[in-house]
Amino acid sequence: MNALHDTLHRYVDDGTVPGAVGLVARGDAVEVVTTGSVDTNGTAPMARDTIFRIASITKPITAAAVLMLVEEGRLGLNAPVEEWLPELAKPNVVRAPDAPVADVVPAARPITVEDLLSSRTGWGFPADFSLPAVQALFTVQKDGRALRDWPDPGTWLGLLAQVPMLHQPGDAWLYGTSSDLQGILVARASGRTFPDFLAERIFEPLGMTDTGFEVPAAKRHRFTSSYTPAPDGSLELTDTPDGQWSRVPRFHSGGGGLVSTADDWLAFARMLLNGGEGNGHRLLTPTSVSRMTTNHLTAEQRARVPLFLEGQGWGYGGQVDVTPADPWNVPGRYGWVGGTGTTAHVVPSLGTVAILLTQVAMTNPTPTPLMRDFWRSVA
Repeated sequence: MNALHDTLHRYVDDGTVPGAVGLVARGDAVEVVTTGSVDTNGTAPMARDTIFRIASITKPITAAAVLMLVEEGRLGLNAPVEEWLPELAKPNVVRAPDAPVADVVPAARPITVEDLLSSRTGWGFPADFSLPAVQALFTVQKDGRALRDWPDPGTWLGLLAQVPMLHQPGDAWLYGTSSDLQGILVARASGRTFPDFLAERIFEPLGMTDTGFEVPAAKRHRFTSSYTPAPDGSLELTDTPDGQWSRVPRFHSGGGGLVSTADDWLAFARMLLNGGEGNGHRLLTPTSVSRMTTNHLTAEQRARVPLFLEGQGWGYGGQVDVTPADPWNVPGRYGWVGGTGTTAHVVPSLGTVAILLTQVAMTNPTPTPLMRDFWRSVA
């Protein structure tokens, strides 16, 4: 694993990131490389149990929560979501993707649970951010790395309902919005708050003791600061351990609200690799895990979003590789990247898990050179 060690150290040494944790598991063998510090001041060395804002690698966990309710019969994959999300009962769709937001037609059919899981709801981000309906969505679907600015879920849903959908339900893969809708759906269908549902049904059974929507004071010495790259190449501080994650926010983002550690995400990943069973608990059936980790998009739907998927597919809550475009793209590889500088993937055919956690944000949806070099070293 010298390649992994050398890769991570190189990016810390050149100042790209203050620190990093890389974890690669092959069966029972786990290799962890930690390097650098939790912040640019070198306050504490990066450690295996350092806590990170994991951003969009929250999405697979949210999808698993939805599928637990599907298995219980509380939700149906083909059931309209309006029973639980009545705000979305009568959505409008722009007549064409580039049409003005006032030029709309009614949705041809109701939005289903499966539309949310496969990110084909009708709301979300395509490759072209300049479209009028996308610009309107940006006023509601704000940066998921700054959730303190978001209203409560009910208010947010009311605002979203006023934005026309870019495509008819089921027609196109669009990024982001569907996972936040899943989190609200879980809360309303279960009668629990989303944080409580995840804690009781996923985190506690799997022993994910450091995962949640806040970092308690007693754990903040293990929590990183977060940064974004400045134009001059320096790192700009965006949040501290006592900042935005010091208490649970009003909006519990299923798209990117969690903090976690490498070993906690490994516990979730191993549950997927083991057909839904982890730490002596069965969370999902093998059928549900298969649905999560199987591509649901047509070739045309994949081709429309080169910015996000780069030709690969999408399961429920994560990307599914379908073409070996790069050395790390093993068909069936499942996982995603987080805008705070995180990635997590499982390769069912090989029984492997690869997790990279850093504290420097991505500046666009394209995986960073560090992420690609990490994947290359793992492959």
